Amino acid sequence: MARPEQQQALLERTERDWGNGVLWGGFAPSHAADTDMREWWARFQRRACSPGAVVAMLRMGFEIDARAVLPTITVPTLVVHRDGDLLAPVEGARYLAKNIQGATLCEFPGKDHFFWLGPADKELDEIELFLTGELHGHAPDRVLATILFADICGSTALAAELGDSGWREVLERYYAMARGQLQRYRGRELDTAGDGLFAAFDGPARAIRCGEALRTGARALGVDVRAGAHTGECEVIDGKLGGIAVHIAARVAAQAEQGEVFVSNTVKDLVAGSGVAFEHRGSRELKGLPGEWQLYAVKS
Repeated sequence: MARPEQQQALLERTERDWGNGVLWGGFAPSHAADTDMREWWARFQRRACSPGAVVAMLRMGFEIDARAVLPTITVPTLVVHRDGDLLAPVEGARYLAKNIQGATLCEFPGKDHFFWLGPADKELDEIELFLTGELHGHAPDRVLATILFADICGSTALAAELGDSGWREVLERYYAMARGQLQRYRGRELDTAGDGLFAAFDGPARAIRCGEALRTGARALGVDVRAGAHTGECEVIDGKLGGIAVHIAARVAAQAEQGEVFVSNTVKDLVAGSGVAFEHRGSRELKGLPGEWQLYAVKS
């Protein structure tokens, strides 16, 4: 429990700076440098209540002492706490669990007071298990998307020929062109690595058109690309896409030759009637994936 002088300093600071994001570093130390979230916290303060009201509530909280009634609690009790909480030290949670008969204490690593900051799955699992007696698991967030991979062919030899500065200039021009095409075809850039581009589209035809545009744009810069696309359900992980569909798209792209855009049979079937023409390239084994896959090259 905070000492009286600490409580008074907190009350004075809160009243003085309420509405400007005061105490954000205490509530969310792992996001203390995030100016956008601090501004959100400041807006929340301004809309929630006045400085006088929040100080009155804090003062009332400081005056409440429930230690004497803890032994009288007989209902099942779960105490959940993060061991590094700066605003509410974990010793308080341990005291509650020790003095409430039969209470269960679950400590988790972390400094943020707001439970929804940071990974909270395990904490929510404990709460669900306590309330219901069982875990129902978490259904992964999945979306249907067309994944496109494209990379520059012969990049190692070209980089050696141009030197570091020349190769960097080529890459900068290539990525500027590629991002323009992604915007044109409503693609979303997911990652870049070296000379590779990884993007997602909500329609397979747009992914194909973008792949063709990347091929044309790259040739104008004096380089060639190969690209591959596949459509499937992807798992959303921290805002990014992953899962088997992404791996399939990468393997399809790896089968393409210089200047080619390859697609899986799934993509070919989905764009029937769109006017896109294909050339069958036979059955291929894709590294790490079972069975054989029918692949098609997009006709220019």
